Amino acid sequence: MNTKNNRRRKESRNKIETAFIGLLQSREIKDITVSDIIKLTNLNRSTFYANYVDIYDLADKTRETLENDFSNLFADYDYFSDDSGALKMFTHIRDNQIFYKTYFKLCYDDKHLISIYDEKRAQIEHVDKNIRYHIEFFRNGLNAIIKLWLAGGCAESPEEMAEVLHREYRRR
Repeated sequence: MNTKNNRRRKESRNKIETAFIGLLQSREIKDITVSDIIKLTNLNRSTFYANYVDIYDLADKTRETLENDFSNLFADYDYFSDDSGALKMFTHIRDNQIFYKTYFKLCYDDKHLISIYDEKRAQIEHVDKNIRYHIEFFRNGLNAIIKLWLAGGCAESPEEMAEVLHREYRRR
């Protein structure tokens, strides 16, 4: 019986997602097929379709998994009340580059991007009618910095990147 949370199904999903993430490192999503994945995993096509509608459903579910993993890792951390928050984030990104490269590749619509911005705090510090523009500017700027750093192979240290963020944000 292939119930939603049984061990075998979880193992199959893990194999499929791992193969998919591996393929994404050298191909665009539009160039990945179900056949590619089942060849790599030695699973049946029916196993793939029992878990996913198509490649784009797999991409959405993989992105959700990556988002949840990131959220859980930093769930109780206040980045801006503790100066080590940015350092912790950049260290994690450096140590998990494939995770983040994959995540950004799966954000093909740019609606889902890393967001560590504390909206309540922003409203306290920037009390004006245009706060949403400030938040959007910060969120997109942070993601641009992370993408650029990843594209360069994380050449700068996490300490240097934390300082870049602090300088740009002026420690607010």
